[in-house]
Amino acid sequence: MPPSHHPDPADRPQADEPNDRQVDEPQDTVDALVQLSFLIQGALTRIASEHDLSLIQVRLLGILRDRRPGMLELARHLGLDKSSMTGLVTRAEKRGLVQRTPSPHDGRAVLVGLTPLGRQLTDQCTAEMDEQITALTAPLTTTEHTQIRALAAKLLRR
Repeated sequence: MPPSHHPDPADRPQADEPNDRQVDEPQDTVDALVQLSFLIQGALTRIASEHDLSLIQVRLLGILRDRRPGMLELARHLGLDKSSMTGLVTRAEKRGLVQRTPSPHDGRAVLVGLTPLGRQLTDQCTAEMDEQITALTAPLTTTEHTQIRALAAKLLRR
C-alpha cells in the first residue's frame, strides 16, 4: 500500500502553540506584534486585578517608579486629558499610593511621586510582571534575548 500523503496530525502545531514559520510578510509582523501585545496586556491586567488596580493605575505606578513628573507630563505619557489625569491621581492619592508636592520650578505646578506604600505595591507588581515575561521568553536563546531587546528598544525610540 502506498504511503499516505496526509500529514501526520502530531506534526501540526496545536492551537495554543506558536507556528514556527517565518514571519516574512508585513501583515505577519503586525499579527505577531499584536498577539504579543495581547499576551503582555493580559498578564499586566491580571496582575493589576489581583491588587485591585486598573490597568491605567498600574501604568501610572510604573511611570512613577523612577521619576516624579508633573501632571502634564503624566497625562502625555498615559494619553489622558487634564481632568482624567487629575481624577486618576486623586484616586491613587486616596489609596495612599501617590502624593503630590509643589514643583520647585513652577509655583503653579505639582509633581507626583510614589508613597512608601505605592513603592511597595509597584515593586510587587514589577516582580510579578518580571516573572510573567521571564516565563514568556524562556524558550528564547541568549542571542534571541539580545535581539528582542535591541528590536524593542529601536521601536520604542520612534
